[in-house]
Amino acid sequence: MLETHKFSRERKPSPVIAIFVLGFSLTAPFMLGQDADPTAEIRRFADDGNASAQATLGFMYEIGQGVAQDEAEAVRWYRLAADQGEVAAQIRLGLMYADGRGTPEDDAEAVKWLQLAAEQGEVVAQFNLGLMYDNGDGVPENDAEAVRWYLLAAEQGDAAAQSNLGLMYADGRGVPVNDAEAVKWYRMAADQGVTAAQYNLGIMYANGRGVAENDAEAVDWYQLAADRGHAAAQSNLGLMYANGWGVPEDYVRAYAWWILAAAQEIESAIQNMNDLETRMTPDDIARAEELSATLLDRIE
Repeated sequence: MLETHKFSRERKPSPVIAIFVLGFSLTAPFMLGQDADPTAEIRRFADDGNASAQATLGFMYEIGQGVAQDEAEAVRWYRLAADQGEVAAQIRLGLMYADGRGTPEDDAEAVKWLQLAAEQGEVVAQFNLGLMYDNGDGVPENDAEAVRWYLLAAEQGDAAAQSNLGLMYADGRGVPVNDAEAVKWYRMAADQGVTAAQYNLGIMYANGRGVAENDAEAVDWYQLAADRGHAAAQSNLGLMYANGWGVPEDYVRAYAWWILAAAQEIESAIQNMNDLETRMTPDDIARAEELSATLLDRIE
């Protein structure tokens, strides 16, 4: 039986942008002498209680820049800076607690620090706080709160927040179901390269939800996600080729995409391959296996 897959959620935190430049902070810059040793000077300022220097030193320990990497030491300096209201340190500290890096994992503590930064408009904190409410990590699960924080981050252009916000509208979680609104946010995230959003936008076009049904458009979005290794998109792209939906019917190409999806444990792809084999010759299957290797080499 040929089948589609459900929506996928972008659950991983968005990559944290570079919030520090060695020796400087976005919130409270401090000056270094022209011939000064940057690490020594930053430590001197940090020891004197400068929150910006403390945050910078924490980041240096986190990534091992100018000092031996030491996540526990990073947490110590982040906390000193965060206690003084240094917003970048609050974000980093929250994420360290959420990941259990340099400190035991503590989602409630992560929420505390992310909330402080999110309330100051920091997009990374807003997205991750939305994720905590979405998953019920450190706080009771609350879809409406998740939507509120996703929206604030999405309006600032955060692609992962846009993707998850689209899913909330598509599922009617925390907001009434609104397919047009889901498509709007999926498209914004998809245009920024979020594979889950590209896949989900393909689903919307394939099913005519929030947009006119358009199989060719669905194929285009599945293709973008499949080319970046999204397993469900690979499976659905195989489905489109097997049925000739939006593309010419092509059993070889369908089977090739299902090989890749099956390798990522998409069970329906395995069943679809078994069903399709009855309509293929051994030579067709050999060509599909060769094509799957070529497609795998092209995956970003």
